[in-house]
Amino acid sequence: MRGIKFLAASMTAVVLLSSSSAEAGAKEKLKATGNAFTEIAKDALPAVVFIDVESTVEVPSRRYRHPFEEFFGRGYRGYQPQEPQTREYHQRGQGSGFIISKDGYILTNNHVVNDADKITVTLGDGRDFEAKLIGTDPKTEVALIKIEDGEELPVVPLGDSEALEVGEWVLAAGNPFGLSQTITAGIVSAKGRDETGIAEYGNFIQTDAAINPGNSGGPLLNIDGEVVGINTAIYTRSGGYMGIGFAIPINQAVNIKDQLIKYGKVSRSVLGVYLQEVDEDLAATFGLEEKGGVLINQVVEDSAAEEAGIKGGDIVVEMNGKKVTKLQPFRNRVANTPPNSKIELKIFRDGKYIEISAITKEMEGDDGVVLGEDDAVEKLGITVESMESDVASRMGYEDIEGVIVTEVDEGSAAWQAGIQPGQVITSINRRPVDSISSFKKAIRENEGERILFLVTDGRVSRFIVVNLDD
Repeated sequence: MRGIKFLAASMTAVVLLSSSSAEAGAKEKLKATGNAFTEIAKDALPAVVFIDVESTVEVPSRRYRHPFEEFFGRGYRGYQPQEPQTREYHQRGQGSGFIISKDGYILTNNHVVNDADKITVTLGDGRDFEAKLIGTDPKTEVALIKIEDGEELPVVPLGDSEALEVGEWVLAAGNPFGLSQTITAGIVSAKGRDETGIAEYGNFIQTDAAINPGNSGGPLLNIDGEVVGINTAIYTRSGGYMGIGFAIPINQAVNIKDQLIKYGKVSRSVLGVYLQEVDEDLAATFGLEEKGGVLINQVVEDSAAEEAGIKGGDIVVEMNGKKVTKLQPFRNRVANTPPNSKIELKIFRDGKYIEISAITKEMEGDDGVVLGEDDAVEKLGITVESMESDVASRMGYEDIEGVIVTEVDEGSAAWQAGIQPGQVITSINRRPVDSISSFKKAIRENEGERILFLVTDGRVSRFIVVNLDD
């Protein structure tokens, strides 16, 4: 009996020691996680900026009503109709962003800085800078701004959102409700969310890391302290945080950023097909073993798809070696491919799998606005859009190559020279202009202080000299 009691006591001691050891191990793991979060915050937060935006909007004024109008109507002889009046209203907004390069480029959200008259950026160390808008892409909610003359700017490294896994730890950094330098933690809840309605080309990372007003545009960081997304929106029924936030994948944002810097606009690809998803009934009808892929209903004439030999009734099951399961992600992947790129498609046709190569074409109707990225464009003081834009269509321009002037800043070099909204610029320094990118390239490559424009109003063309030195 004594032996049994001694054994029991020994076993109890072992259990207590094991329990204590397990508890200590759990605490160490928690401490290690906390330390990792602390290091991420120390490294990343200096490059997370507070963005203050000032903008001017026009709102309709209340129409004056004659005292007798209610009784006699507008036919009363003393009634004089008035033109609708508008008044300017100055508003301010706030958001977040993060510095991605030593020369001052900052990524943020389109809705944070779009239509801004003035953008002020505040760094974590308290320094303030005025920033200029390089470009925005409302269809993905990405925007790029830039601060000049900054010294020793902190930068946050960019990661790979494709490598992100559901369940990974992530941290959301930003300035919620104007509270600077805030960080929250959570996990990746899902990837590839395209049904949110936030942006036309959605491919969002879903996270339960708290994202609140003011966090928009801030970075979503992985456990290595790298940016894997741009905090953008939340799902809520109450107006407050409910554990569902969405971030733009950084790979997608970098693609947009590169195009804005290089071309001043975002170009997208199109195949020229009408699509629908393949459910179980369609799969069975077409002889496909399982549902998935996208069914091509119709091929547009003279499109990239027609030139590649794609036919109505084809089912796309892979693109560039990656499986195609749903319509929206496939549409996004095609759109995000640079125009005139070769893509490889695996197609199910008449009970067989075939491989087809297609060369994408540029999507028409994606308006690209040139913004003041350099001194020459800024001094010029005009905004232009492509001839595929709604503005050009409303003006009735047909068979004219160039870019249409939509705005001219009062007092700018272009304004002084007589360039007006509605005119089409067809050449610069006697070189044809047929796109936003060729316009911007011609401005950048101008060697003197004068630029020779050929403009037309659809009837008469004339040369205009703009002197940038005025």
